[in-house]
Amino acid sequence: MKSTTVRSPAATDAEEADAPTRAATRAWATRLVVVGIVLSALNLRPAITSLGALLEEVRDGLGMSGSVAGLLTSVPPLCFAVFGVMAPRLARRFGPGAVVCAGMAAITAGLLIRPYAGDTVGTAGFLAASALALMGIAVSNVLMPVIVKRWFPDRVGSMTGLYSMALALGTSTAAAVTVPVTQALGGSWQSGLAVWAVLAAAAVVPWIPLVRDRGTGAAEKTPAREEPPALRITRSRTAWALAVFFGLQATGAYITMGWMAQIFRDAGVPAGTAGLLLAVTMAMGVPLAFVIPRVATRLPYQGPVVIALGLCGLAGYAGLYFAPAGGAWVWAVLLGVSNCSFPLALTMVGMRARTGAGVAQLSAFAQSTGYLISIPGPLLVGVLYQHSGGWGLPIALMTGLLIPQMAAGVLAGRDRTVEDEAAR
Repeated sequence: MKSTTVRSPAATDAEEADAPTRAATRAWATRLVVVGIVLSALNLRPAITSLGALLEEVRDGLGMSGSVAGLLTSVPPLCFAVFGVMAPRLARRFGPGAVVCAGMAAITAGLLIRPYAGDTVGTAGFLAASALALMGIAVSNVLMPVIVKRWFPDRVGSMTGLYSMALALGTSTAAAVTVPVTQALGGSWQSGLAVWAVLAAAAVVPWIPLVRDRGTGAAEKTPAREEPPALRITRSRTAWALAVFFGLQATGAYITMGWMAQIFRDAGVPAGTAGLLLAVTMAMGVPLAFVIPRVATRLPYQGPVVIALGLCGLAGYAGLYFAPAGGAWVWAVLLGVSNCSFPLALTMVGMRARTGAGVAQLSAFAQSTGYLISIPGPLLVGVLYQHSGGWGLPIALMTGLLIPQMAAGVLAGRDRTVEDEAAR
C-alpha cells in the first residue's frame, strides 16, 4: 500500500516564497565563480613568464650557470606533476572552491617571498619559494576544468575559452610589462618579480565566500560529495594520448616561456624588445584561446585543429633557426598560435569524459603525467645551450618534439570517452 505525503498549504507557500531568494543566491554564486575563474586564470602563468623576462638578471644576481637556469625552467612542470595529482583528493575533502582559494594564497606568498629568499639562502631559497607558488598553480590547473564542468556543464567550450583567454592575457601581460615595471621600480629584479603578488592576492577574494561550498556546483544535481567512478584511467588509450599531447605541448610552452626571450637577446635583440616578442607570443592566446575551444566543441574530431597548430610551430622554429632577429615578429606570432595547443588540450579533457568525477580523474591524470613528461625538456635545452654555445641544437630538439605531439593530439581528438574505454 502506497503512502503519500500531504504537504500543508503553509509549507507550499513558504517554499514558493523562498524560491526567488534561492534563485538569486544561485545567480550570485555563479557570477562569483565566473569572477573567481577569470582572476585565478590571470595568475596561473605570471610566476613563470615574469621570471623568463628577467632570467638573465636573476642568473647574474644568484650566480647561476646555464644548467642551473635550465633546472629552474624545469621546476614548473615538476611541481605541476607532483602537486597536481593531489588536487582531486583535496577537492573531495575540502571542496574545489576552498582548494583554489588556498592555491591563490600559496601563489601570493610564494611570489612575495621568492625574490628576497635568494638574498638570504641563495638559489635553494629561490627555488623553494618558487615551488610554493607553483604548488598553488598546480592544484588550480587541475581543478579549473572540474569547476567549469560542474558549474557550467552546458557551456564547457565557452567557459573554457574564457578561462584560457584570461590565462593567456595574464601570461602575455607579465611577459610584456615585467621589464618596464622593473625599470620603473629602480631596476631591481627583486621588485619586478615581487609586484605580481598583488594580482595573486586579488584572486583570493572571490573564492572566500565559496570556501564552505563542497557541492558540485549550481548546475549539477548530484550528491554534495560525489565519489569518482570505479575508473581505471590507465586502461584508456585516449587518456594516455591526451597525457602525451599535454606533456609535449607543455614542453614546448615552458621552453618558449623560459628561453625564447634569451634566444632573441642572443641574436642581438634588445632586452625590452625581447620581452615584447615573448609577450606577443603569449598574447596570441588571448583571442585564440577563446575561439579554439568553441570550435573544438563543435567538431566530433579535433585532429585537424591539432595538425594546424603543429604546422605553425614547425614554421616558427624554422624561422628561429634561420633568421631569429630578421623575422622575429613573425616567428613570435607563429609560436603563439602553436602554443594554443594548451586550451585545446583543456577542452579535450572536458570532452573526453562524461561526468564531473570523470573529468576530475582525467584532468589529474593527463596534467600530472603530462607535466612529468615535460620536465626534461627545458633542462635539456639549458644543457644543450651551455655545451654547444648556440641555439641550433636546442631548436632542433624543439622541432623534433612537435611531431609526436601532433600524433598524440590526433589520437586524443577521437570522439570517445575514457569511461567507455576503461570499462572495456
